[in-house]
Amino acid sequence: MRIRGEQYDVPAPDSPWSEVLPDLWMGGHEFRGRSGRLEPAVVRDEFDLVQSLLRLPGHGPDAGVEHHVWPIPDGPLDGTQLAGVIRLARAASDALGAGRSVLVRCYSGYNRSGLVVAQTLVHQGCTAEEAIRLVRARRSPWALHNELFVAYLRAGLSTARLLEELAE
Repeated sequence: MRIRGEQYDVPAPDSPWSEVLPDLWMGGHEFRGRSGRLEPAVVRDEFDLVQSLLRLPGHGPDAGVEHHVWPIPDGPLDGTQLAGVIRLARAASDALGAGRSVLVRCYSGYNRSGLVVAQTLVHQGCTAEEAIRLVRARRSPWALHNELFVAYLRAGLSTARLLEELAE
């Protein structure tokens, strides 16, 4: 399994966020700017709903923007953490249905945000495989390189949650 921080060959993204579907964006807190240096990805009021799976001070969003924070590791998730991912994906899907724009972000915008966005796509009618392919095509080939998160999606997050709770 590849986990951020243990894989030094994973490049920083070239953009702060990427549109996966109309009004559904995924991104991170850091990206490689035009200068080639890492730059902070600061959200202001570009989105109606921001979901953060990691929160860093000074990265926004602005006051008045709906902001859901659910810190999870880029590694094995317990049943409670998986339930939170499912809730975030439902909230993102509901927001899209209401015509709102959504940003889901983590550190680089690859794994944790990819998990929530892929689950949102499943709620929107995609299969897990279609969702994984779409996330990688629109964000980066490095998106969802955490093989455990891909396994969660393929099994179904509700199933993965039940299995994790049984193991506890």
